[in-house]
Amino acid sequence: MRDRILRILSSYRKDDIRIGTIGSHSALNILRGAKDEGFETVCICRERERFVYENFGVADHFITVEDFRDLLNENVQKKLRERNVILIPHGSYNAYIGSLYNLEIPIFGNRVLMEWETLREKQREWLLESGLKVPKTYPSPEEINGPVIVKYPGARGGSGYYIASSPEEFWRKANELVNRGIISQEDLKNAHIQQYIIGVPAYFSFFYSPVRERIELIAIDRRYESNVDGIGRITAKDQNEMNIIPTYTVVGNIPIVVRESLLSRIMEDGMKVYEHSKKVAEPGMVGPFCLESIIDEKGEIYYFEISARIVAGSTVGIPASPYSYVLFGENMYMGRRIALEIRLAIEKDMLGELIF
Repeated sequence: MRDRILRILSSYRKDDIRIGTIGSHSALNILRGAKDEGFETVCICRERERFVYENFGVADHFITVEDFRDLLNENVQKKLRERNVILIPHGSYNAYIGSLYNLEIPIFGNRVLMEWETLREKQREWLLESGLKVPKTYPSPEEINGPVIVKYPGARGGSGYYIASSPEEFWRKANELVNRGIISQEDLKNAHIQQYIIGVPAYFSFFYSPVRERIELIAIDRRYESNVDGIGRITAKDQNEMNIIPTYTVVGNIPIVVRESLLSRIMEDGMKVYEHSKKVAEPGMVGPFCLESIIDEKGEIYYFEISARIVAGSTVGIPASPYSYVLFGENMYMGRRIALEIRLAIEKDMLGELIF
């Protein structure tokens, strides 16, 4: 597969590379960043969302599809190859496309690692073998003996997640969410039951640069989730009467700055994950990745997910987060950082080292 992709890349006109992505998730971030670095952009989108990218002026070319899975169609891929497009993957590729192995288009990043991120047990293995702290997991609901959060596979933005403290509470809430149509019986079969750590969620957006051979902390954010973040506006009495089950559907992201004393551990953990990624799938991580964590009252950091690509929360860093500004001394954010790496790689004849 890689040989085939590199042959396609070798046929591209290096002075006319375009950057493209699916019009969803973090496309505004990616496409704006590409334009800031002088690239023409291609947006693959559905007709109902095209207006967004036209309105913000980030797309030079459009390929309109009825469904995002149409990206797998040969005629769509042919159009991308004819336009010398390098695709930048994001969470919607996992949610709508699935495996990237059917895409015969040069993709920025490591396809194997993106496949790993869709499997929670693989993610957990990666974190543990990198030497990071992770919450306990429970193989079955009957073993729950304390607060847990129930999650499901794939990039679904926290939809249907809930907290339980016993097997009885697990099944009571699960059945109610099924009845409400929020989750399915199939979701329950694949439920990932994880110890619930009380603390502050923090999402660390890193970038590994093969060109500069360094790891960079670009931004930190936390998620704003419904309905759990709205419950605080309702009194406990009213909550009980309304029979609210807190859920964790992500509706937005908020930038945060952590205590500087935590940064050495955070950056060391990012480097550990990168170093182990080389054992998972050579050459390891390329470009953006995110470590999702909870920081407890003692300052302990527990990691629960890895995203091996740009995350939506990195958009809070446009035009620059405190971290990217300190690092670069100018406006820099994840979408632009991706495009900068591609531009530098073209100049140094290293483009093949970014494409997998």
